[in-house]
Amino acid sequence: QVQLVESGGGLVQPGGSLRLSCAASGSIFPLYVMGWYRQAPGKQRELVAVIISDGRTNYADSVKGRFTISRDNAKNTVYLQMNSLKPEDTDVYYCKLTQRGTAYWGQGTQVTVSS
Repeated sequence: QVQLVESGGGLVQPGGSLRLSCAASGSIFPLYVMGWYRQAPGKQRELVAVIISDGRTNYADSVKGRFTISRDNAKNTVYLQMNSLKPEDTDVYYCKLTQRGTAYWGQGTQVTVSS
């Protein structure tokens, strides 16, 4: 089993920054993929950013140039640096790890962008 623990969410003003962290533990194998997704009430969960084991990344168009995903393989941790935050970035953010065809999710962390 794999456990994911997210942290770093909170309330921030428009234009501000937050950094989310997601630490993975348990039976983790090499070549896994980690990513961040977000979901608003009544809407589908959507991809924010993903990073694979060799460091390649992919971002949703809505966050390109503002968000940066990174990972520390030694710590099995993925980060999401969020800059220039907008009210429309308000959501619950979820961490996801995919390995050997199985996806694991974190419990989610609330990000609220409001003045």
